Amino acid sequence: MGLFSFVKSIGEKVFGHKETPEEKTQKVVDHLNKFGLLQPTVTVTVDDHKVTLSGTVDSLDARKRLIATTANIDGVESVDDQLIVVIKEQVVPVEQVEAAPEKQFYQVKAGDSLSKISKEVYGNANHYAAIFEANKPMLTDMDKIYPGQTLVIPELA
Repeated sequence: MGLFSFVKSIGEKVFGHKETPEEKTQKVVDHLNKFGLLQPTVTVTVDDHKVTLSGTVDSLDARKRLIATTANIDGVESVDDQLIVVIKEQVVPVEQVEAAPEKQFYQVKAGDSLSKISKEVYGNANHYAAIFEANKPMLTDMDKIYPGQTLVIPELA
């Protein structure tokens, strides 16, 4: 849980001009629903360039995907993660099962590829498919990533 900062001008264009916070909130909800990521127990609020995600999710993977997909909206500067992970009706403190925040996400740099990112984060370029799978459906092609994009970095089994 906490506040994650991202590049504001990178990502999918979801917002128009001069929208109310309620209109922006609905557009973020629609965007997350488009990917099938929004669980019924999650609440989204938008305040200027900050999106707050609160409520409960059923897995750490769901939490990471919600944060990364929200971060990849053009105009979102930060995501306030207030999500609680509930696995089999037990609240699991994120700190007990998560890697350090800087190891949960990766911000794509110019010249990056999934295999290059895999080599950097895992020490082995051959784990690129794990990164691709963790970022579906946001990623639809292994060769289509762009600088500034935020990717989920899954823990390897």
